[in-house]
Amino acid sequence: MGHYIVAASLAFALVGVVTAALPGKRRVERSATIDASPETVFALVSSTEGFQKFNPYKDDEPNLVITPSGPSRGVGASFAFKGKDTEGRQTIVAMEENKSVTMQIDLGAMGKPVQSFTLTPEGNQTKVTWATETEFGANPVGRVFGTMMDGYLGPIYERGLANLDRAAKPRS
Repeated sequence: MGHYIVAASLAFALVGVVTAALPGKRRVERSATIDASPETVFALVSSTEGFQKFNPYKDDEPNLVITPSGPSRGVGASFAFKGKDTEGRQTIVAMEENKSVTMQIDLGAMGKPVQSFTLTPEGNQTKVTWATETEFGANPVGRVFGTMMDGYLGPIYERGLANLDRAAKPRS
């Protein structure tokens, strides 16, 4: 029986060493060129109502409950979201007119990632980079989850950017 205890202890130590070696911070980003001016794109990403016009999470969960609070746009604009698998709050914490918007997302025990949109003019279009940075610290579960973040969030952001391109086009 002593051999099993030693083997289990070694396995546990090995898992600890492996997870400690994983990065404590992850960044996921996707970019797309949107057929609209930076001003048009900025108006959408810097407002609670505008964000809902391209929110990719609503594609998978049409019954996602969105509850706005604070100002309708700009720093302090916020909304709570509640779905079947998640809930939290997204709040604009910084922005530079027609260039960038930074949001704090509060997922409770799941963490507080920072999400940003960076807008770069390209002729009559705008390159939009949607990024999220998450810090896991020493949390081994978070570090393991971090290895899967790009595969999970990347396709969601790609879909959101396609939604943004459609939402930014004038209605005829």
